[in-house]
Amino acid sequence: MSGKGYSGAGLRGSVTSPRWLADEMVGRLARYLRFVGCDTVYARGVSDDEIILQARRERRVVVTRDRRLAERADHALLLRSPFLAEQWRAVRDAYPELPTEPRFERCTKCNGLLERVENEATDPRAPGVPWDRVRAGLPLYRCAACSHYYWEGTHTANVRARLKSWTAGTPP
Repeated sequence: MSGKGYSGAGLRGSVTSPRWLADEMVGRLARYLRFVGCDTVYARGVSDDEIILQARRERRVVVTRDRRLAERADHALLLRSPFLAEQWRAVRDAYPELPTEPRFERCTKCNGLLERVENEATDPRAPGVPWDRVRAGLPLYRCAACSHYYWEGTHTANVRARLKSWTAGTPP
């Protein structure tokens, strides 16, 4: 696909940034880290003690706006801003190798790995999937954990534009 900000390229391959554990204060950032292929657990409804134990056990960097949590964690990135664009820039400043292009690697809902759907043996009744475009060659991905479908469309173009503006430091 071309036009409307579609790249036509589905980036794949390993991401070299840390494995993240995002607390409730940075849930939207967690989704964007997943958009770019980062292994990012989103800890909701759990205590700071549980976050610290999970981060230690799984060797993750805690990303948070909670000063006390950041001080207690073995590895943490304390974000000061409540604004998503500024949070993104802070992560990029701390980890310049962080990817800046959407990749079809991680589910933005559950962090599961995405698999390319190679045939139409999947359920063609799955709601919202543009099956006509998939049959015409649009790559389709499905989360191995929760079965959510992904494809490059307007939403991906919007995410790409936001990431580009945040990375450049300009307003979207």
